[in-house]
Amino acid sequence: MTIYDQLTQFTLFQGMSRSDLMEVVAHTRLGFVKGSAGKRIVKEGDDSSTLILMTHGELECETISDDHQCRVVERMVAPYMIQPERSFGMTQKYTSTFKALSDCNFITIDKQEIMLLLETQLVFRLNMLNMLAADAQRMRHRAWRSAPKTLRERIVRFFFSRCIYPAGAKTFYILMKQLANELNDSRLDISNALNEMEKDGLLNLYRGRIEIPMLERLLM
Repeated sequence: MTIYDQLTQFTLFQGMSRSDLMEVVAHTRLGFVKGSAGKRIVKEGDDSSTLILMTHGELECETISDDHQCRVVERMVAPYMIQPERSFGMTQKYTSTFKALSDCNFITIDKQEIMLLLETQLVFRLNMLNMLAADAQRMRHRAWRSAPKTLRERIVRFFFSRCIYPAGAKTFYILMKQLANELNDSRLDISNALNEMEKDGLLNLYRGRIEIPMLERLLM
């Protein structure tokens, strides 16, 4: 796969002409990095001034709640951009920790080069604006969605609201008591609802851990 093909896998470069891509490759300082399985790529709280594009491989993403009572582990498969929205805004830090699950290849672009691309490449600029606007619109719409009508729906809403990507395998590390506190319900009711979901083949329960093979199936 050529560098042009690798770049067009990502939203920010889609729609660019061949000549535009040639100009990007010729005049942009691109970094090419390999990450072996088990290597930490970024840590929560690290400076996010570099755009990281995974072109090959698989990552594990770990996100921890502010009170450290809930931890979510997700899998991200290439092509994948590591939190591109964190390059701008009030807090330019990564909010999750990413570790390589397999040997991975990355293209990196530092903040100065991103700013230059935004200035010189119209399609790149529009793609960035559309990506950030879509993210903001999704977040704003969350408060206006219909309220869950059942406890199961509230549990499903809890899972989805704490994931970066709304599909695929997820592992939640949370105690039943804490989940009951989060949903303002009794531990017994939460346990019964989760056991019903396990019987339906939607998740697997362990002590302090909930494994969800396919998050999207919870909506079926």
